[in-house]
Amino acid sequence: MSAIRPAAVVVLAAGEGTRMKSATPKVLHAICGRSLVGHVLAASRELDPENLVVVVGHAREQVTEHLTATDPAVRTAVQERQNGTGHAVRIALEELGGSVEGTVVVVCGDTPLLTADTLKALAAAHGADGNAVTVLTAEVPDATGYGRIVRDAESGAVTAIVEHKDASAEQLALREINSGVFAFDGPLLADALKKVRTNNSQGEEYLTDVLGILREAGHRVGASVAGDHREIAGINNRVQLAEARRILNDRLLTRAMLDGVTVIDPATTWVDVTVTFGQDAVVHPGTQLTGATRLAEGAEVGPNSRLHDTGVGAGARVDNTVSDGARIGAGASVGPYAYLRPGTRLGAGAKVGTYVETKNAAIGEGTKVPHLSYVGDATIGDHTNIGAASVFVNYDGENKHHTTVGSYCKTGSDNMFVAPVTVGDGAYTAAGSVITKDVPAGSLAVARGQQRNIEGWVARKRPGSAAARAAEAVSRPAADED
Repeated sequence: MSAIRPAAVVVLAAGEGTRMKSATPKVLHAICGRSLVGHVLAASRELDPENLVVVVGHAREQVTEHLTATDPAVRTAVQERQNGTGHAVRIALEELGGSVEGTVVVVCGDTPLLTADTLKALAAAHGADGNAVTVLTAEVPDATGYGRIVRDAESGAVTAIVEHKDASAEQLALREINSGVFAFDGPLLADALKKVRTNNSQGEEYLTDVLGILREAGHRVGASVAGDHREIAGINNRVQLAEARRILNDRLLTRAMLDGVTVIDPATTWVDVTVTFGQDAVVHPGTQLTGATRLAEGAEVGPNSRLHDTGVGAGARVDNTVSDGARIGAGASVGPYAYLRPGTRLGAGAKVGTYVETKNAAIGEGTKVPHLSYVGDATIGDHTNIGAASVFVNYDGENKHHTTVGSYCKTGSDNMFVAPVTVGDGAYTAAGSVITKDVPAGSLAVARGQQRNIEGWVARKRPGSAAARAAEAVSRPAADED
C-alpha cells in the first residue's frame, strides 16, 4: 500500500494549553531538540504535502515567529477565537481558498510522538479504501476518558465516535479510541464543515461532527490503526511532557544502538533528534548530546558530559566535559572537567585537560593544554605544550584581543599571555612569566622579578611561632643535638 501525496496537511496549534501552567505556549515547549509543533511539522513534511498550514491563535505572534524559523515554507491561518476543531479546520481551508482537491490530513500540534510512517499509512489507507474520511485510531490498554470507535461488524467501517461520558456499557468495553488525526476528501470536508452546528455544551464546531454528516450522506468512514498507541498521545501538562520526552529519547537511542552505537546506560543518556553518530561511537552514563552534535566513528563521550552543537572526531575521547559549539579533532582528548566554549577548534591528537576552559581558540595538531588554564581568543600551532595554570589575557576592559603561539613551543607554568602578543615557533617561556611583548622564534622569554631571600625574617617578625621554631630547629648547630 503506497502513500498518496496530500493536497494539504492542517496542523491545529491554536489552543492555549492552560494545564501547562506556563508563559510559553504549549506547542512551543520542547523535547529532544524540537518544539512539540516542530516534531509534528517534521513528520508532516515527510508526506510531501502540496500545502502545510498551521492554525494559530493563542500567542500567535510568538508561535508564528517560531514556525517561520522552523519551516519558512509553512503557511499560517489565524483562529481569532477558539471556537472548536471544526472551526479551526474551516479557517485553514479558507487560507487555501475554501476547498482543495485531494486529501486533507488534519493533525494536532501537541502530538510529538506521531511518526511519518503512521501518517503515511493513514494516507495510504484513505486512498486505497476510497473513504470520505479515515480516522487514525489506536488500541489502548485503558480507554478511560477517550472517545470510542464504533465499527460496523461486517464491513469494519466506522459508524460512530462516542465520547466516554455518552458511551453505553458495551461501548465502554471498547479499547479502540479516536486520536484526533484524520484524512479527509478535500471537497467533501469543505462542504460538510458548512453543516457543522454549535448546539453542544461547549458551543463549538466539532470536527468529529463531520464524520456523522458524511456518513449520513452515504459516504464511507474508515479507520487506520496506529501500531503504537503512544504515538497519538497529546501533551497537556508537564507530567505528560516528561513522559513523552522519555519515550522519544528511548526511540532515538534504540535507533542509534541498532546502527552500531554503544550506549552504556540509556536511562541516563539524553539526545536530541538532530544528533548523529558514526559506528562504534560510545556514550557513557550521564551524558547529554544536543543540537547538531555529531560523534564520529569510534568517538567516546562521557561519563557526565554535556555537548551542544559539537563535533567529535573519530577516536576522540571526551570525559566529564561541557562543550558548546566546539570542533574536536580525530584522536583528541578532552577533560575531565573541561569547558569548551563556542569557537573552540582542537586539531587531531590535541589535548585539553583537567580544569581547562577554552573560547574562540584554535589549538593545533598534537598540542596540549593539560590543566588549570584559560585559553581565549587564541591560535596555538602544532605540537606545542602550554604549562599548567596559564591564562591567555584577552580582555582589556573594553575590547578582546588575540594571542598567537606558534608550533613546537614550550610555555612554562603560571604564564600570563597579555594580548595582543605573539610567541614564535619553537620558543620557550619561563615559569611565572607575564608575557607582554612578542617572543621571537626559538627564544626563551623570562618576564618575572628576580628572587630575593631575606634571611632571618621569620625569627624577627614571627618570634615564637611554629614556623620560627621549625626554622630554629634546622639551623641549630649539630653540636647542640649531641
